[in-house]
Amino acid sequence: MSGARGVSPNIVLAPRARDIGSFEVRRVLPDGKRRTVGPFVFFDHMGPARFAAGQGVDVRPHPHIGLATLTWLFEGEIMHHDSLGTAQPIRPGEVNWMTAGRGIVHSERTPEAIRAKASGLAGIQAWIGLPRANEECPPAFSYHSSGELPGFEEGGVALRLVGGTLRGLRSPVPVYSPLLFAEALLAAGAALVVPPEHAECALHVAEGAIDCGGQHIEAGAMAVFPAGGDVVATADGPATVILIGGEPLDGERHLWWNFVSSSRERIEQAKADWREGRFAMVEGDPEFIPLPER
Repeated sequence: MSGARGVSPNIVLAPRARDIGSFEVRRVLPDGKRRTVGPFVFFDHMGPARFAAGQGVDVRPHPHIGLATLTWLFEGEIMHHDSLGTAQPIRPGEVNWMTAGRGIVHSERTPEAIRAKASGLAGIQAWIGLPRANEECPPAFSYHSSGELPGFEEGGVALRLVGGTLRGLRSPVPVYSPLLFAEALLAAGAALVVPPEHAECALHVAEGAIDCGGQHIEAGAMAVFPAGGDVVATADGPATVILIGGEPLDGERHLWWNFVSSSRERIEQAKADWREGRFAMVEGDPEFIPLPER
């Protein structure tokens, strides 16, 4: 397979810049050309952001339903607090996986020790839609250290499997449907080969540039591939790529603000519950993000 060209992407998604207050994100999913990849309904590349001493991220408590969130950092540190009582920092190479299910509230802030000096932040935040049978499951939180994640190194490629399965490896992160989330670091000229074991697959270039099936993919873009063939990504120079994919969701999902559901009525109920203060809140943090007007 090392000499194979691989399949060409049938869609290449360009990121859209979004200012979320303290820093900028590059949003890739959802997109008008492609709403989802496997169960992934939302994909943001955060930063890279630079903060002066005394500054940092302050995402106040806010609600989610019907999804799981995955945070993967390249740089920096974030402290997660939620309505289950969880208090967990996350650093590069570690996994915070939060299952919202029927409803959870959480905040994300720069820890005080990091905020005391100049710092940076970069990473990925992804939302994974839950199967219909699990949309109203109890909320949960799972943390995994870098040492728990399987991976391999070969031919100038170092890969870590963050969630799901790939090439006989299985991540310990508790997922609800077949999926793939992996980070691969490629040396200049190295080729990453991804076999067609997932129904849908996409590759996001976090840093550097790659060639896939004769197409050149620059940093920030996401290449979405047709099913049935090897994906072969060859790095022009040192590159970091994120692989996502898996089985498509079992039906359409509606997204409104932080809510994901197969039912529009359920989203309306969540909006009313947040407006009326019926969600469990983050203990010790009286702040919250109000329900948007639209």
